[in-house]
Amino acid sequence: MHGFPPVAPGLRIGLLGGSFNPPHAAHRAATLFAMKRLELDFVWWLVSPGNPLKDRSNLHDLSERAEAAARVADHPRIVVSCLESVIGTRYTVDTVTFLHRRCSQARFVWIMGADNLAQFHRWGRWRQIAGLVPIAAIDRASSNPASQGCRALAARAPHALARFRRPERDSRSLAEQNPPAWTFLTGLKLTMSSTRLRNPDGSWKS
Repeated sequence: MHGFPPVAPGLRIGLLGGSFNPPHAAHRAATLFAMKRLELDFVWWLVSPGNPLKDRSNLHDLSERAEAAARVADHPRIVVSCLESVIGTRYTVDTVTFLHRRCSQARFVWIMGADNLAQFHRWGRWRQIAGLVPIAAIDRASSNPASQGCRALAARAPHALARFRRPERDSRSLAEQNPPAWTFLTGLKLTMSSTRLRNPDGSWKS
């Protein structure tokens, strides 16, 4: 978890970054969903040292979150990694830039939830991220199925990148597309979130 994940030319690898504070079944379900729809060989869970857009006061230790993520993942094609702490990056754009240079023959896809797509314009140098790696956004279908997905697609970043959107029916080829390229995947019906699994003091619910 604290080394560089194995990689080889031609591999199609999904990247799911996050605090994983705590990791939960929806992370795993979304990963397997993306793995199938995008025809990925592996998905790396990039356990972040700390999300610059989130309060870090209740953030559990990196090793604790990574070990918990490994227990939740429990799949030979899900690789839990503390890569960002290894290479010393804090922002997604720097992580993706590093991978673009270090593993240029692998085919990466950045995976995010619809909630992150809605605020993607707040990420540091988000246009550069979109220019470096294809992106798959997953609508997790909240209790009001129209709400989250519609808000996400109406947000600033997807509006600015509208001409680069690929039809959902062509998602299996996303990893082979030259960025900018992104798609919006629907059909996953889960409402679990890390926020709901934390107590007010930051501890994790059992």
